[in-house]
Amino acid sequence: MKEVTIGIDIGGTNTKYGVVDREGLVHHQGNIPTTKFETFQEYFDAMADALRECIQLLPSTYKIVGIGVGAANGNYYTGNIERATNLRWKGVLPLAKMFREEFAVPCILTNDANAAAVGEMIYGNAKKMKDFVVITLGTGLGSGFVCGGILLNGHHGIAGEVGHTSVNPAGRFCNCGKRGCLETYVSATGIKRTVYKLLADHLEPSELRGISFDNLNTKMITEAAHRGDVVAREAFEYTGRILGMKLAETVVHTDPEAIFLFGGLSMAGDLIFKPTQRHMEENLMPLFRGKIKILPSALQNQAAPILGASSLVWDYLDKKEKSVIEN
Repeated sequence: MKEVTIGIDIGGTNTKYGVVDREGLVHHQGNIPTTKFETFQEYFDAMADALRECIQLLPSTYKIVGIGVGAANGNYYTGNIERATNLRWKGVLPLAKMFREEFAVPCILTNDANAAAVGEMIYGNAKKMKDFVVITLGTGLGSGFVCGGILLNGHHGIAGEVGHTSVNPAGRFCNCGKRGCLETYVSATGIKRTVYKLLADHLEPSELRGISFDNLNTKMITEAAHRGDVVAREAFEYTGRILGMKLAETVVHTDPEAIFLFGGLSMAGDLIFKPTQRHMEENLMPLFRGKIKILPSALQNQAAPILGASSLVWDYLDKKEKSVIEN
């Protein structure tokens, strides 16, 4: 039998899922709209139906050995999604338990950034690394820490929320209820807010002036920057400066070999990588200077969130097998 896992990435708008083997080959994938369902039970029922259809399409020689889920505010220890601000259903959602009961296989759930970190370790550029950090730059900013080859979950299962460390206590309002969180400056939404601040402060012409906030996206800002737009280029410099300064603080906590940038904003390439690396180096404790690499994730494709989620199962099974051998 060929062992495969199901990877599920729950986003605020869409939920992606797929069947993945140990080599990282996605055998089938699909998606359902996250926002379509009034109740969480309705969402789960639709998700379960979609997975059953997916499983039926697989050859009879394939065996599902587990389900991995990446979701904002996913708690590794409890298997619950806890008070996620990007989902319409509030409170505590016991998703891992529901999947285990429905499909009779292990279900491993964590936040989406942790899933990306494990995915990088199993499928990506961190295969030979024991200590690294993954920063996910999407609508918000997430982070996953791997220390000594083990994902850092913390005592409560919610470690690594770098996106909600403070840049300015009196700064921009954040969905978490605080002000000045890193993700309000460094994220797809954060750089849009920066562009609009710069447009108000600058008199120079900019091709971004005629675009509404809702229609503006990171691709537009990136393309404008490549064409020399002053506001777009300054937005990336400002974003890289703040990210670099916060990464310098992050380094002293775990001493990583590398920091990987993942997600839409990281696709801007040197526009974000160069200022981030420069400002991190300038703000690092001298002992660390010249030692920490900032690298692009190897999982920069549409299936990346699915790969990250599925990798949680392989990591769980490998640890379980190791524990059995040692005992």
